Amino acid sequence: MSEIKEQKGQLIISSLGYTTHESAYIDQPVSIGKGTKIWHFSHVMNGVTIGDNCNLGQNVFIGKDVKIGNNVKIQNNVSVYEGVILEDDVFCGPSMVFTNVKNPRCAVPRNTSDDYLITRVKQGVTIGANATIVCGIVLGKNSFIAAGAVVTKDVPDNAAMAGVPAKQIGWACNCGSLLELEIELGLCKECGKTYRSSISNIQIL
Repeated sequence: MSEIKEQKGQLIISSLGYTTHESAYIDQPVSIGKGTKIWHFSHVMNGVTIGDNCNLGQNVFIGKDVKIGNNVKIQNNVSVYEGVILEDDVFCGPSMVFTNVKNPRCAVPRNTSDDYLITRVKQGVTIGANATIVCGIVLGKNSFIAAGAVVTKDVPDNAAMAGVPAKQIGWACNCGSLLELEIELGLCKECGKTYRSSISNIQIL
């Protein structure tokens, strides 16, 4: 299906159902879902897949072949490099950082897909402003990464992480509230969901 664009002020409305600012660069081929908005000075490289109802803020870079799910919010000044996978409902706070190479050296080229480690951000994850996610790890479903944290290893589902390097400080409800843990059954004071907890994991019921 060919793409037709309509200029409307500084916004470009695509017949395929997404909206971009006129200053954004969208390389081809890409797949961008309905209701997605891409704002000022952002750049989406070729081979990218972006789902429905996503929002890419100002000065966002999406690297070649990156896959982004539905309802993902990427705030200003974030680069999502090749090798990063964002599942549905992920929030990336302003100026947070992904890496994709463990041991970069200017004198040693590492610029092929085989050099990039996969980083998977599972459904519902929140990553706070200025956090850094070191490549090759998995952020578990509905985990919560505090602003400024530096995450260097896999994160369990619903874990709340903070610090440099990041350590688990508790558990987060699916609504984002930090839970006051009780062994076995508890109640989120914000949304009323119940949960079952143990020392090593939590289940939102």
